[in-house]
Amino acid sequence: MIEVILFGCFLMFVNGDGVADVVLTCDLVEEGVSLGGMGGGALFTRTPATLVLRDVPVGPEESLDTLTPFEPPSVPDPNLLVFETKVSSPEIPNADLLLHADCNEQEVMCEISRYSPRGLQDSSDPAYFMVSLNVDALDFSTSLILQTLSVEKDRSTLVQSKLGLPLSQIGTLQTKVIFLVFSNIKSVSTPLRSAVLLDCGFKQEEVPLGPEVGIEWRLQHRGKGRKVFEMKTKLNDTEEATVVEGERKGSSVDVAQVFGQGNVSLSLNKLKVMDEGTYICTVSIGHFHAQQVIQLHIIQPPQVSLSEEKLVLNAKTPKTLSCLCSNYYPLEVQMEWFYLSPTDAEPQVFPDQGSLSSHRQHGDGTYSLSSHLTVSPSVSPGTKITCRVSHLALDAPLHLSLVVESPEPDSYWLFLGFLIITVLFFYQVMK
Repeated sequence: MIEVILFGCFLMFVNGDGVADVVLTCDLVEEGVSLGGMGGGALFTRTPATLVLRDVPVGPEESLDTLTPFEPPSVPDPNLLVFETKVSSPEIPNADLLLHADCNEQEVMCEISRYSPRGLQDSSDPAYFMVSLNVDALDFSTSLILQTLSVEKDRSTLVQSKLGLPLSQIGTLQTKVIFLVFSNIKSVSTPLRSAVLLDCGFKQEEVPLGPEVGIEWRLQHRGKGRKVFEMKTKLNDTEEATVVEGERKGSSVDVAQVFGQGNVSLSLNKLKVMDEGTYICTVSIGHFHAQQVIQLHIIQPPQVSLSEEKLVLNAKTPKTLSCLCSNYYPLEVQMEWFYLSPTDAEPQVFPDQGSLSSHRQHGDGTYSLSSHLTVSPSVSPGTKITCRVSHLALDAPLHLSLVVESPEPDSYWLFLGFLIITVLFFYQVMK
């Protein structure tokens, strides 16, 4: 299980500059040998590892005296995998969320894997690693590329047994963050035909990793993928050198914010159902690239109406009352019927919930559904009948109601009564 290591409630080293060192329990993920040595797909092995993030900012409201200091192992162990890196340059956005995540019962997912820069020969000096950090129930997700720092070797230098890399005097693999891609959202739900901004950004070390940055946004949905937006631009603030390819009409990235803030967020307008899915933001600089994944959910609340404005029952024939639920997305919707008689204190569920029509899909991808309730003549006048509709796009279920009215006298008896009164009137006049 991947979690933040805690002593008391969290484990961190504190110094006088308002920063702390957070220690995370991670997995080193490596590609293994496929089943039987051939075919069957590659397996992945997981080895316990530790990540020490140094210089995580601590807010002024924190009491530094209460934070437990981090102590490295008294005797360095070459079998342990302990990665050590600073988060201050480049800064990891919102890294302070890691301080109390476990105290707040928020699981920190941390995976480390070997990274091979594109176009560079594999080498152990320096070596590169990809770190994926994700905090459950929080909009915190980042991918870091770590580069190992050189270590002066002598006879006493320990070598990590699994990776074959030299360790520092305290038994850690010393690294620095050279590149990171992050997002402040993991999932967003947006109404149909509206606009949305999918957050994604990058940071790199002070010495640029390359002269230009490549940005690609792809959409994956139901086993199919397509490119939504692609841009390549020089990092010298020369917009004339920017090449943009937007395959989805109405998609854009603010070029000025790419230069100034490393902001590569994707703007989409006039959203359609077909825009729903998993968006992959990939940022490339020089030999390095990293990604973030964001889920976009399209939602549209239903329009609900009743087939009758009033309901009058006669003594012999039941009547059908329909609840119409239209133009909603996604597909799942729940329709229920309730009644409240004049003698009841609380609404009751109709024993017979009637029948549902088949789902109808419209040209814009939304759906419609009808529920038909047969109302018995035995239902008392004054009874309130309610159709309740529940849907993902609604903050609370919708209720539409009407009250059963007393039946009007039969027109035949009205006519007969009028005729008798008329005859009696003329009889009295003729006497």
